[in-house]
Amino acid sequence: MTNLRPLEEWGWTDDATPPIAAYIHVPFCRHRCGYCNFALLANREDLFERYVQAIERELSWLETPRPVQTLFLGGGTPSILPPQHMERFLQSIQKWLPLLPNGEWSMEANPLDIHPDSLQLWFDLGIHRISIGGQSFQREKLLRLERDHSPLQLNQAIAAAREVMRSVSLDLIFAAPGETLASWIDDVEHAISSGIDHLSTYGLTFEKGARFWSLREKQLLEPVTEDLELGMYEHVMDRLTHVGWQHYEISNFAKPNHRCRHNQAYWNGDSWWAFGPSAARYVGGVRSVNHRSTLTYLRRMESNQSPVDDREVLNTDQQLRERFVFGMRQIEGVPWQLLRQQASESTRYAIDTALQSHIDQGWMQVDGDRVRLTRKGLVLSDGLWHAYLDS
Repeated sequence: MTNLRPLEEWGWTDDATPPIAAYIHVPFCRHRCGYCNFALLANREDLFERYVQAIERELSWLETPRPVQTLFLGGGTPSILPPQHMERFLQSIQKWLPLLPNGEWSMEANPLDIHPDSLQLWFDLGIHRISIGGQSFQREKLLRLERDHSPLQLNQAIAAAREVMRSVSLDLIFAAPGETLASWIDDVEHAISSGIDHLSTYGLTFEKGARFWSLREKQLLEPVTEDLELGMYEHVMDRLTHVGWQHYEISNFAKPNHRCRHNQAYWNGDSWWAFGPSAARYVGGVRSVNHRSTLTYLRRMESNQSPVDDREVLNTDQQLRERFVFGMRQIEGVPWQLLRQQASESTRYAIDTALQSHIDQGWMQVDGDRVRLTRKGLVLSDGLWHAYLDS
């Protein structure tokens, strides 16, 4: 261990605002898809027991149960854990991170893991929101993305989840190599008719370290054009809002009362706990990240050593800048007039200057006491944030 108690290393002090959310990273998958560079291991069922023991130890460093409003199990593929490990895993989380009344407990799941028995087990142990990594209803597109399920299996998983869970979310990828606007429109229509409550849509990105990156570098894989990708994003925005869904964040759409409350904690600048390899927490103005390697994480936990690999103490202005940027991902934007009162003169000037430039270019707009992205700004938002973080 370091010379700090784990809670102190994470940023916790007696006068810190208690985190309202918690994230647990499950770093296992059956195989790694070509576009993925997440911290995970494929085909390592032999590590499940060690992982569950490590999570139990890391959670115990909370010292006392810490009630939260939202829990999110991400990965990797949390649903890959077999019943004997899953039950112990979820019970440990319940013990140390009890969910407050009307709280939200979400878990990411692979379609192949979703069947009535597993769903009932998860629900009985506290999970009531499932996020399905479907990515597409198109057979050829699934093959290109190197997914391990078929369109039929995805449809069956959604139908089964709707029978048990209170809320069902689906992830879809657009702008896959060889994809057409017509096939994307078909994916969106399938999603709408499937009965899901929440949809996350992501344009395919080529991340360094992922297999698709090297294939593109060797010109063995060709991305779609920027215009086509833009057309796909604009279609899903228009189509879902037309049928009454709420476009509440750049990539996220929900039926009324089905927004992902856990992710909103990130976007609102709230603090959160995090556990597992590569997990990043934000507590008391301190951002700390566990080691990315699952094996290193396990070895450190088994030696009673801190898994933290990076730690940064953010000053007030840094916290405010991040609060602004994350908040601007939400369609309703941020209450900048309120936030700017908390900023130093230099930060107020820097953000005001960047804002005015982006407003003049039609990428942002003032709406009452809030600032938010315009439709034009939504499609290029990732290229705007450095002006607010680095100025």
